Order: sequence, then structure tokens, then C-alpha cells
Amino acid sequence: MLGSTLGFGLMAIFIRLASKTIPTWEVAFFRNSFGFLTLLPMLVLPALRQPRPATAFAASVRTDQLPRYVVRTAIGIASMFCGFWAIAHLPLAQAVSLAYSSPIFVTIAAILMLGERVRARRWTAVALGFLGVLVIVRPWSHAFSTGSLVAVAAAVLSALVAIQIKQLSQVDKADTIVFWTYALWVPMSLLPALFVWVWPSGITWLWLLATGLMGTVGQLLWTRALKLGDVSALTPISFMQLPVVTLAGWVLFDESVDGPTLLGAGIILGSTFYIAHREAKLARQQRSNAPSEAVEPGN
Repeated sequence: MLGSTLGFGLMAIFIRLASKTIPTWEVAFFRNSFGFLTLLPMLVLPALRQPRPATAFAASVRTDQLPRYVVRTAIGIASMFCGFWAIAHLPLAQAVSLAYSSPIFVTIAAILMLGERVRARRWTAVALGFLGVLVIVRPWSHAFSTGSLVAVAAAVLSALVAIQIKQLSQVDKADTIVFWTYALWVPMSLLPALFVWVWPSGITWLWLLATGLMGTVGQLLWTRALKLGDVSALTPISFMQLPVVTLAGWVLFDESVDGPTLLGAGIILGSTFYIAHREAKLARQQRSNAPSEAVEPGN
């Protein structure tokens, strides 16, 4: 999880560096393209060990849910564009802090879309998370920027993607979901990038390559970490991304962090940790076939 956290933190730094010379839409396209190239060998190699590799690979990515993947990746692209724009135009600490609010919106989306039951304690965590978002955004003060709403939009859209992945995982394997996500992300992100295309030059190519590599490595390590450990124990480690990007913002981009951003970030991280803790506890109870009603009443 620490490796995943550093990977995502470095990806944010490389996005900011690449965005200095090329548009954000284009950065997203190259992140997806280089990410897909990084991931593809990992999907293909298992099929090469089979007697008929082409058939084995086709079987591993076969799906009957293609229209749902199109919707899922379209929302994912919108979330990515908003998130990348926020990283490129807001202070890194502010953009990343608001990105951590996504689990708050996941909880709400799970109620509306999956019919999950949420009780007093998690509702309290959600309310506190919203308070943290408001503290950072500060719509009542002169510090308010409409750009911060773009970061919040990225978190909301990311929550919708998380719910869709949960639904797709009930019918398709993880490799299938990953393959179709990237296979559709690349052309979908290319189309808007063409309208603002600027050919990268010099060291920008390195930043773009590193963006795709770090994003994919971070995702793979994150998935592996969740297989090996409890999400409630791992989530606090992922919060290390915030000091990493805050330090990078100060050293590389001469950014400072104000008190309200630190306070709001702390509230959001605390809320996110509690939601992750409750999700892990409920998952353990489900694995042991314990009815959720038997848990303490403050879910």
C-alpha cells in the first residue's frame, strides 16, 4: 500500500509537470496509452502459456456487458479529466485532499444505486466528510475558487465509477474489467485531446511516460495490497500521499498550504478512515455469515 501511495503521489507530480507544456486533455490520453502499454503484457503473458494463446486471451476478456463498459469508461474519463485539471490548476495539497472525499460519495451512491443500508455512525462520518470538503472549498469566502468544484466533481464521478465496477465484478473477472476499461479509455480520451493537440517535446515525453507508468503501478499495487491486508488497516497508509504531494508542491512549485486546507484534509481523512473501517468490519461479518443486524446498531 505504501508503494501504491507513492506511485499515485508521483503520478500527480508528473501530471502537474506535463501540464505545464501540453493541455490536460492530452495528458490524460498519454496516461491511458502508456498505462495500457504497461498493463497489456501482464494480461497477455498468462494466455501465452496456453496451447492456443489467442483463443485463451479472447476467452479471458470476453464479456456480454460491453454497453455498460462504454458508460463506465465515459464516466471514468470525465472523472479523470476533472481530476487532472484540478491537479494542474489547484495547489497539489488541495486537489489531492478533495480527491480523498470520494469514499464519502461512494457511500451515498451505494445507498441510491445498490440499496445498501447505512446507519447513524456512517451517516455521521459522511456528514463530517462534507464538512471537511466545505472547509477546503470555502464557498462563503474570498478564497473560494470554482476550480475547487472541478475537484469535487472528480470525486463524485469517481464514486459512480466505483459503484459500476462493483456491479461489473459480479459478472466479469478482474482482468476483463481492467482490459475493457483501458481499451475504451484510450480512444475516448484521444477524441477531445485532438481538438487541443500539441506535440510533446523534450523532457515532457518523460513526464508523460512516468504518468502512465506510475498510475498503472499504483493501481496494481493497490489491488494487491487489498488482497493481502485489511482495508481498514491499509487506508491510513494511503493518506501518506498527502504529505508527499504537499512537500512536492512546496519544493517544485513554490506552493504553501493554508490552515483551512489542512483542517479540511484532516476531517476528510478521518471520515474516510472510519468509512473504510466500517466497510472492512461488515465484510468480515459477511464472510463469517453473520447477519448485519447483529452488529452494534451504530453502523
